[in-house]
Amino acid sequence: MEPGAAELYDQALLGILQHVGNVQDFLRVLFGFLYRKTDFYRLLRRPSDRMGFPPGAAQALVLQVFQTFDRMARQDDEKRRKELEEKMRKKEEAEATMAEQEPVPAPVLEVEVNSTTDAASGGPVEPQGQQGAVPEVVLGSQEDAEPPGSDMGAAQARREPPTLPKRQEQFQRNPDSYNGAVRENYTWSQDYTDLELKVPVPKHVVKGRQVSVALSSSSIRVAVLEESGERVLVEGKFTHKVNTESSLWSLEPGKCVLVSLNKAGEYWWSAVLEGEEHIDIDQINKERSMATVDEEEHAVLDRLTFDYHQKLQGKPQSHELKVHEMLKKGWDAEGSPFRGQRFDPAMFNISPGAVQFQ
Repeated sequence: MEPGAAELYDQALLGILQHVGNVQDFLRVLFGFLYRKTDFYRLLRRPSDRMGFPPGAAQALVLQVFQTFDRMARQDDEKRRKELEEKMRKKEEAEATMAEQEPVPAPVLEVEVNSTTDAASGGPVEPQGQQGAVPEVVLGSQEDAEPPGSDMGAAQARREPPTLPKRQEQFQRNPDSYNGAVRENYTWSQDYTDLELKVPVPKHVVKGRQVSVALSSSSIRVAVLEESGERVLVEGKFTHKVNTESSLWSLEPGKCVLVSLNKAGEYWWSAVLEGEEHIDIDQINKERSMATVDEEEHAVLDRLTFDYHQKLQGKPQSHELKVHEMLKKGWDAEGSPFRGQRFDPAMFNISPGAVQFQ
């Protein structure tokens, strides 16, 4: 078969898949056809036999075709991984360039005097620390300098983490939580096919070997390795399945662990982990990016949308309308028993796989 020739049958096969509803029954349809209509399962046992396959040949043929497309799928996964790594590399370079261009605040010289002398009287002033201690000089930024009148209570208030946003409109303003949310230990976002988690790490975590990420189709565990042992940052079960072969993680040194997850199904998630607060998916942007949809798939999506609205209104769907057009041509044809009668589409039970769309 020439490259691309198989795509000619995509619409017919898509109609069958939509009709049966799952891959297992779809395969039953295909192999059932081979069983009923071909000699695929017939064995050549004698030299005089004209039809069938030698023992084991049919299984080998199926395995060969499967391995061909499995190899193509692995190549697609590798290409996707490289593209994502390249995207991350460019992002890190851009962030590094921006960091270099940001002005650095001038250092402030802070002097802590443990003992001094009163200039007016020449007498000693009561020392703050041990008598005769040498002044301690500390270099710091302007932001580190304590304002006059500050106390420990004010300093503690400045160190408290900011209040997490609660409303979806707040999440939508942040690219890291777009169509997702900000949680206590991580931030997540999503599109129609993928999710992205950003798990903050301490500044000293700069090497991949300092991070442990355990990822399965139904769970995730992210931890950092410290001298005192392993500290878990995020752990839990996913609310939906993911494809581990198409998912990966990377470390932005001193910033976060970035986990890119490929959804096992194309639907919107209301939460990443079981037990956490759900978002309102009616408030997110659920439009699928047309940049990821080719012309043929776009036509299929349009047809499925049309069929959905037709079904809600009790009207014929696209596959029924196409068959109706063909039936009308023969309804009044010479010799037709229906000639002269009003065309009645209710006489026909038309399955979604009855017609191939072009």
